[in-house]
Amino acid sequence: MGAETPKQFLELDGVPIVILSLRRIASCELVTDIIVATRGDEVARLEERIRAEKFTQTVSVVRGGDSRQDSVAKALEQVSNDTEIVLVHDAVRPFVTREQIARVIEEARKCRAAILGIPAMDTVKEVKRASLPEDVALITATIPRERIVLAQTPQAFSTKLLKEAFARAQADGVNASDEAGLVERLGYDVHVVLGSERNMKITKPADMELARSYMERERQKK
Repeated sequence: MGAETPKQFLELDGVPIVILSLRRIASCELVTDIIVATRGDEVARLEERIRAEKFTQTVSVVRGGDSRQDSVAKALEQVSNDTEIVLVHDAVRPFVTREQIARVIEEARKCRAAILGIPAMDTVKEVKRASLPEDVALITATIPRERIVLAQTPQAFSTKLLKEAFARAQADGVNASDEAGLVERLGYDVHVVLGSERNMKITKPADMELARSYMERERQKK
């Protein structure tokens, strides 16, 4: 993002993005408990801000790790083995809907693993860098678009399965870019529930402008 403030604490309409995302997750009645992983120096500030929200669910904040996978693992340690489904969501996806959250949970109840995703609209190329300059790559294949989806969150899994996937990854020294990747390597099927382009991940300055336009459209609908 290029800002001094971590992107999850940047504000839209005066509210930190992480709080907007929490509001969306908390709006789904199927969600009973929420655990937020964050940097150690942010725990106290986030706990105070969350208390002001007065969520009906129990919301706890834990110290995360050096990577996404480490942070999710820290949160997962706090999840009881009796919990049916674990839902993992990016702090910087504040436009997910209650219906999308419920739908991915329901699918995970059926098949043990489900994520939100959207079809790829662009042509996708597989490349290799070889000995070319940093800004140049060589195309090795064109991947049919109908075989490609862009993964989103929430991603939902049976608790036992997700904990097994994390334990195996730690033992094998594997680090994946999302939880589905860890489950896939165990040989389990992961279903994709249709998400939406609006369920964007805010990662760069241009995304903030788009997010503000989404917020304005939502205000106009009220």
